Amino acid sequence: MRPFIRSGYCALLMGLALLLSTPTLAKPPIVAAASSLQAVFPHLAEAFEAETGESLRVNFGSSGNFRRQIGQGAPFELFLSADEAYVLALHEAGRLEDAGRVYAEGRLVWLQRKQEPGRLPSEEDSLAAVREAVAAHAAGEGRARIALANPEHAPYGVAARQTLAHAGLWEPSEPLRVLGENVAQATRFALSADARGGLVAWSQALAPAVAARSEFVMIPAEWHRPLVQRMALVKGAGETARAFYAWLQREEARRILADYGFRIAEAEPR
Repeated sequence: MRPFIRSGYCALLMGLALLLSTPTLAKPPIVAAASSLQAVFPHLAEAFEAETGESLRVNFGSSGNFRRQIGQGAPFELFLSADEAYVLALHEAGRLEDAGRVYAEGRLVWLQRKQEPGRLPSEEDSLAAVREAVAAHAAGEGRARIALANPEHAPYGVAARQTLAHAGLWEPSEPLRVLGENVAQATRFALSADARGGLVAWSQALAPAVAARSEFVMIPAEWHRPLVQRMALVKGAGETARAFYAWLQREEARRILADYGFRIAEAEPR
């Protein structure tokens, strides 16, 4: 064999040996996070990475859709649900390591574009804008949309439906309702030009990009079932996902969640 051919062949073998002996870098785990966390999650992930050096990937969506995807084997390692029922159902189905832990409780608000003073409903009558829109439509004077997340799979949509039903407005508002695939999309719909507003997560209303062009009023918590948000590790989760799950139970994470409108649950017994 000629010298330059032999040396090239040896270099190729050495390169292959180096490639095979080099450990494959693990990809950051994928977290399935409810859309109500869209504004706060980047701050959680940033603080976690600053402390540990570990990064995360995240998919935002409706908790009901994530329940279905995880049930079908989607490659998520941690599920942060906006409704604990979806976590408990997956635990019963054997998809999670355990029943997980409650990490927060959400709140619902009426959100609308910033308008002339006096048009935001009062806390004593937080659904006044819905009644006005329903009355105007019945009189043939317009069709201002009312936005909410789809209650078929979005927990904040379920809370919105319960709130409207509590006020006797679920059926009357039917011609005006526009449904978002999740609460983040419902927030965008609520601020669109043809909408009067919408029933969305308080955490969405506090997001800087939303707060700059909107105003909101709280919905009484007793008008709907509590939005208890639970998280759990998916079976087979790696070390980074486990570390983040543990970190979310610490005081720094709880403080960040509280800054974005989440009521922090009492610590559960381990």
